[in-house]
Amino acid sequence: MNRRHEQIDIGQGPRRWTRRDFVRWASASAAATLTLGEPHAWAAPRTQNEADVTERDSPAAKADCCILLWMAGGMAAPDTFDPKRYAPFRVGLPASEILSTFPAIDTVLPGVQISQGLENIAGILDRGTLIRSHVLPDLGNILHSRHQYHWHTGYVPPQTVAAPHMGAWMARLLGPRDDAVPPFIVIGQRLEGIGEKEELKAFHTAGFLGGEYGPFIIPYPEQGAEAVRPPQGMTPSRFESRYQFYRRLAEADPRYVRAGDFHRESILRAMDNAYRLLASPKREAFDISLEPKAVYDEYNTGRFGLGCLLARRLAEAGARFIEVTTEYVPFEGWDTHENGHTRYTKMKELIDRPVARLIRDLEERGLLDRTLVVLASEFSRDMLVEGVPGSNAKDQSRAPADVMGEMIHYGLHRHFTGASSVLMFGGGIARGQVFGESAPERPCMAVKDPIGVTDLHATIYTAMGISPTTAMEVEQRPFYVTQDGKGKPEMRLFA
Repeated sequence: MNRRHEQIDIGQGPRRWTRRDFVRWASASAAATLTLGEPHAWAAPRTQNEADVTERDSPAAKADCCILLWMAGGMAAPDTFDPKRYAPFRVGLPASEILSTFPAIDTVLPGVQISQGLENIAGILDRGTLIRSHVLPDLGNILHSRHQYHWHTGYVPPQTVAAPHMGAWMARLLGPRDDAVPPFIVIGQRLEGIGEKEELKAFHTAGFLGGEYGPFIIPYPEQGAEAVRPPQGMTPSRFESRYQFYRRLAEADPRYVRAGDFHRESILRAMDNAYRLLASPKREAFDISLEPKAVYDEYNTGRFGLGCLLARRLAEAGARFIEVTTEYVPFEGWDTHENGHTRYTKMKELIDRPVARLIRDLEERGLLDRTLVVLASEFSRDMLVEGVPGSNAKDQSRAPADVMGEMIHYGLHRHFTGASSVLMFGGGIARGQVFGESAPERPCMAVKDPIGVTDLHATIYTAMGISPTTAMEVEQRPFYVTQDGKGKPEMRLFA
């Protein structure tokens, strides 16, 4: 059943995602690696067993697919999954009295509370683990794009080589689950027409791994089906002829020829992958209009909600790594430097129902045990403390720090790295567990079982059957999936 649905968007209106965009992804994303510097001593073999990959003590995979639900912009833990003392708004309210701007609500786990507005997620916490002690690095200037790069790649920019996104590592080391479905897909993030687009592009890449392992980006989930269909009325023979002609053009393009065998072959394989999808019935997985109306409507809280629906369909179809983002646009979404309480009311409406439905759907289909779902953000927020005590970080708040004069002052504004919240479901993760703890009073830093990005990544890779010490040789030196190969999986997070 095909229908037209209302498009809910922030910022610029949606740009139609066309077949030409899809083909451009297949070739141009590969060509983009040419600007990153060629890996001098690397030959691009296709499997993790070949000589350039070093992996010791590879763990048994607990999951085949990973879904990252990315709360872009800095989701404040005290107003979401780690509620503190609540102070309702009033004119003249001292900022020092505010820890949470929403009251806490009970969850399905006895004695465990989260923030009002997340009632649906409260009902599925028994399916996974809530981490309340995720510690982010304090880098002096706490910048969204810098911290997002670090979280997605495991490395702090700048690097002398382009660090691959976590999804690219999985695509490279584990390969596709289905030959027709892109192994690495990002849903909901625009890379054009928004602020900090170049910074976002820096980690939406396969880096030195080659463009064939880069992300297939779908900015608008409701337009995904259009990107993976041959033109209406085009015969199979004409479609095949177009593909062969375009491939010959790419083989002869002097830019690719100069790039050397590795880059040229990577580009051609990326094109082959794109053609294989367009010619496959698996492309229907991208068409969320095929869902029953009641299911579609439950997910449809906006682009993020529909992205969760698309992610479920793609996980069923055979994608390896899928990221669904609330989208990072400066001063929008979770990036609340003012009017935080009002904005959080809307953001919770955006995520609460679809996240809960995604977990339930995966469970009902028998997929949750082999699908690792992670909900995370680049850092948390606080009304008073920037960074952590003793930090040299500059104050990013645009709201007054003394008393509340009007509603736009009420919320969690400053960037805080001392403790953040993460949800994990499936993939061997323990059910019904709360891991770690942050202080009940300001500064609300992690006081029990802190876990940083490197060890959290090690845990995710371990669940997917990848050793945190896995390395590839780039420019005659090893480059690891976790920073310097030092990531240690937190085994207490597993059942």
